Amino acid sequence: MEGISNSLVLVTGASGFVASHICKTLLELGAKVRGTVRSLENEEKIGFLRTLVENPKHKIELVEADLLKEESWKSAVKGVKYVIHVASPFPLGIPNSPDEIIKPAVDGTLNVLKACSEEKSVKRVIVTSSVVAIYEPYLPLPKEVEESKILTEEQWIDGNNENIEPYSRSKALAEKAAWDFVKEIPDGKNKFDLSVINPGLVLGPLLNKANSTSLEVIRLLLDRAVPAIAKTCFPICDVRDVALAHVKALVTKDAIGKRHIVYTDSVWMKQIALTLQKEFKPKGFHVPTIVAPNFLVWLNSFIDKKYKTVVSRLGKEYKFSNERLRTVLGITPIEIEKTVIDSANALIDLGIVKSKAKKQKKTETDAKAEDAEKSKELEPEEKEKINESKNATEVATN
Repeated sequence: MEGISNSLVLVTGASGFVASHICKTLLELGAKVRGTVRSLENEEKIGFLRTLVENPKHKIELVEADLLKEESWKSAVKGVKYVIHVASPFPLGIPNSPDEIIKPAVDGTLNVLKACSEEKSVKRVIVTSSVVAIYEPYLPLPKEVEESKILTEEQWIDGNNENIEPYSRSKALAEKAAWDFVKEIPDGKNKFDLSVINPGLVLGPLLNKANSTSLEVIRLLLDRAVPAIAKTCFPICDVRDVALAHVKALVTKDAIGKRHIVYTDSVWMKQIALTLQKEFKPKGFHVPTIVAPNFLVWLNSFIDKKYKTVVSRLGKEYKFSNERLRTVLGITPIEIEKTVIDSANALIDLGIVKSKAKKQKKTETDAKAEDAEKSKELEPEEKEKINESKNATEVATN
């Protein structure tokens, strides 16, 4: 891809699900990749980044940086032409305070951008946001899309609305902070271009076992961790499309100053379950496909707090426009079925989900072949004793 080969690109949070795919795509295109990680000592978490691509033109460079440590970004962006800022806190449960998610998301984004404004080599920055910064299904549809019911990059949620989930607020506020920062870069500082990528729920193949939380919905279905499924709809996209969108936004002129929704389609949980059942039932998996009544999901939310977010989405279907993805970035989304199946295969291949394949019984031919192999390994004296024993057995039985 013109403009990428041999260019130095900084990818923040390089070991993450999306960021690692971005690194892989860049390396395949011949870019020089510098990835930030929290610690260079955690080899178990970051080691896979060094083997993303076989015989890359340039080896990946890994450096330490912390979202909340402003000084750590000065050296990280030094000499860099492009920056892709992906790193952001992702809640594994319900936070004690919204600031646990919002503060590092906003401050971290600003710390990266401040460093870019001090480094003359930086020409363009891509920030990873989300469709949750555009719309949440429990909110009323914006008036301008009530008729089409298709949301575009023009819509925003109110990040200051405390009734909205902290994660969604963090995405909206961090993205808004990025746009405001770029507008207000003073003369004398490095003025760079900004583009934003807004993915839906990101599925697709994992590159590392540590990122399995991204595919929790697939794991739960394969493991049959739930007896039934909720009537919920997800705006799905493929991680490979998300990675390519970031890279293309770096060198596409029409991407400057714009948001870009990465989205394949809105898919009901049952459709995902049926796709998995069809593909993996012959392999021993029994995926739940029965849809639970809404009131049961509601009752369960009093027992398990994580279901409260599910209740607000029950029965809600909403769609996004991926026109800019297709026309500006030139990306045709990967089909949903492939995304779902590839996600599941990655979970199985990495051992996150245990394979259900049963060991086949040895046939008589296999047993004889195994005996023959073992016989080859025996010493001549041992072979003679075995043959004498067999002869004695034959005489006794005749």
